[in-house]
Amino acid sequence: MTEPAGGGPLAGRNALVTGASRGIGRAIAEAFAAAGAQVMISSRKAGALERVASEAAGRGLPGKIVWQVAHAGKPADAQACVAETVRRLGPVDILVSNAATNPYFGELAGLDVARAEKTFQVNQLGVLTWAQQAWHASMREHGGVIINVASIGGFMVEPMIGFYNVTKAAVIQLTRQLAYEMAPGVRVNAIAPGLVKTDMARGLWEGREPEQARRIPLRRLGDTADIASAAVFLASDAASWITGHTLVVDGGAMVAPSVPGEDQAGEL
Repeated sequence: MTEPAGGGPLAGRNALVTGASRGIGRAIAEAFAAAGAQVMISSRKAGALERVASEAAGRGLPGKIVWQVAHAGKPADAQACVAETVRRLGPVDILVSNAATNPYFGELAGLDVARAEKTFQVNQLGVLTWAQQAWHASMREHGGVIINVASIGGFMVEPMIGFYNVTKAAVIQLTRQLAYEMAPGVRVNAIAPGLVKTDMARGLWEGREPEQARRIPLRRLGDTADIASAAVFLASDAASWITGHTLVVDGGAMVAPSVPGEDQAGEL
């Protein structure tokens, strides 16, 4: 892996972030550029990617952001995007698999094959595919860091988003397996966000934010910057002895009682 120079904890490194046109992916890409990395961002929509790169350039971040259209669930797109990253920036030092989808909201008994396959293709198989491509393109020789964005849903049972959570549980185990197989040259970790105020999660928090926040020990929903900060840490040398780990970033949601007590029903 390229050694960092002055200018930030990720200076001199090249990163690739999937699903980076908005939300958590965009926040991670911008945080990486602020930390000195050169960043390739990808998603399905060219206009949104171009806007992110243009706005980042206008802010004068230490690292530049470039873009390439790619569908996270299509292996050919993953291969092409990784190749383009190497061509334009150099070896991929950091890969963030953030892209995800959730086309079905309901109980597993009603889940149809088409939507199950789409969720699996992006959320689970896509994570493996992008890691494979980064490994073969540069990481096997140069080393690197892979960060997979999972979810605290991968650790628990929840109504209506069960299959999404099943795929995120698979990402957590996939992270552990890749960490074992790609060591010692490549570190592989995951981040498991709690409820973050993104467009994708809007159905879970919009109109219910105060109620949802009361259930969280730190009394607020997550911001994309909370996840981006964790990603910068895991990508940096500060985390050089961490691999195979899933970092939970959830405001304490997973340590809250399953049945709210008096302190959760109102203010402390």
